[in-house]
Amino acid sequence: MKDLIQKLVESVGPSGYEDGVRSLIQQEIAGLGDEMKVDALGNLIVRKGSKKADGLRIMLSAHMDEIGLIATHIDEKGFVRFTTIGGVRPHTLPGGRVRFLNGVRGVIGNERTETPASVFSFEQLFVDVGASSRETCPVKVGDLMIFDRPFIDLGERLVSKAMDDRIAVAVLIEALRQFPAGSPHEVFFVFSTQEEVGLRGATTAAYGVDPELGLSVDVTGSGDTPKGMKMEVGLGKGAAIKVRDGGMLADPRVVRWMVDTAEKAGIPHQLEILEGGTTDAKAIQLTRAGVPAGCISIPCRYIHSPSEMVDFNDVKNCVRLLVELLKGPVTLA
Repeated sequence: MKDLIQKLVESVGPSGYEDGVRSLIQQEIAGLGDEMKVDALGNLIVRKGSKKADGLRIMLSAHMDEIGLIATHIDEKGFVRFTTIGGVRPHTLPGGRVRFLNGVRGVIGNERTETPASVFSFEQLFVDVGASSRETCPVKVGDLMIFDRPFIDLGERLVSKAMDDRIAVAVLIEALRQFPAGSPHEVFFVFSTQEEVGLRGATTAAYGVDPELGLSVDVTGSGDTPKGMKMEVGLGKGAAIKVRDGGMLADPRVVRWMVDTAEKAGIPHQLEILEGGTTDAKAIQLTRAGVPAGCISIPCRYIHSPSEMVDFNDVKNCVRLLVELLKGPVTLA
């Protein structure tokens, strides 16, 4: 599974430009689904199974896109000014390397400040691609770029750009590979687009699928670093079952169902309350007349930075939980 994760996280796919990631996923899951299609917003939707009398139409969603940057201005010396695609934090950028979608690479520099310890604003940052003038700059306004960081295997811990949310894409692919024979459910595996800029792909996909139950799979923060966030979630403690985040309250019945399933199967798990941010589950929950929805989260350190870290055992436990949830009838009480 680590080889799959590496291929996914090292792929290029900022919001709205997920084509390469989608093609990779299509190769990895060829022949596994009963039906596969790409909708108008670029979501990859794979149907698996048929709904039995005691089953449901279930939508599972993990987003393909990653955060990025977009060129807004090239100055007379060839330095590239930029703005963000998604929730990029400026303090993570100086000295970092980027790769444009056209293959050009560069390094992020910053203007000199009076106080060395200053936190830079985006207006003080630029990309240096080695050009000496606007005319020799191989980048134009509107060109997108991503963090240029390789995958690192630290044993139980894995580090890369775009763990948010390619690690969840890997979980969905593996769950599709292990889809339980005899499942009573019709399951739609949705690899969504443009989550980082407003849950756009999941919004339209959920409307089209019209599910009776929805689960997103995404990363969440952790509270286990020095002076970090005050939250109970930590790496290596199992799959995180969302109770609340900044955009939704998970359906309490869905939370109980997931917790009960994890306990019966002996799957390590933890409850998650995230004070900021949200996932595709919010879009699913609010589609049409409303849908019971929840989220399985992979704990992650340094989210929305060039080097995001997850625990491989947590990843495998998220797969175990998802497969277990699909085995039998859903009890929401």
